[in-house]
Amino acid sequence: MVDTGIDDLTSLINRGGIVMIPLFVLSVISLTLILERVWFWLLMGGRGNLRRLEKMNIAFRSGDKETVRKLTRRDGSPYGEVANALISQGASDAVALEAVERQRPRLDRFMVALSTIITAAPLLGILGTVMGIIASFRLLGDQATSPIHPMLLGGIAAALLTTALGLIVALVTLFPYMLFRGWASQTIGRLEMIIAAAQQGISHEEVNSKKGNES
Repeated sequence: MVDTGIDDLTSLINRGGIVMIPLFVLSVISLTLILERVWFWLLMGGRGNLRRLEKMNIAFRSGDKETVRKLTRRDGSPYGEVANALISQGASDAVALEAVERQRPRLDRFMVALSTIITAAPLLGILGTVMGIIASFRLLGDQATSPIHPMLLGGIAAALLTTALGLIVALVTLFPYMLFRGWASQTIGRLEMIIAAAQQGISHEEVNSKKGNES
């Protein structure tokens, strides 16, 4: 079974040309990065995390920092990291911006690589097709071959394999990429909700302390 798969792969490379090798490499890289990102976002969007986030916002709005500390004690997610920064350093705009920007690399991880694959795969496919067509016409020029000679038609058909594979790799990568971008934007929105709740809680706490001092 394994030998058959290897033979099929070797046959595709022989038919499509040398460009098939980087296309297969890109497909493996793309699949690996997509699986890593899916795992990350499944952990981020779990019900436990979302329930903890809701409790965290409620505690922040009421100024209950101790409850927030308990909720984020073992929380290594971006939500927990931002909440801990707001508790330890204050909820000023500067602290909030810095805390969110520290988490952005985790949210955007491998996005540049996936974007590059989406762009490069079709270009590599077209390059392979052009190289195959050039080779086919060279065969036509070197020999007194009819344009409908089976060897010529077979060469053009094989050349189109690279374009097909490049488009497949790009499309398979594109849809998860757009999904990950949407989830990243959603997470940034939730982080902004945490910041707003923390700033509201601090304002509420300051008002209460002023009332206490006046009395």
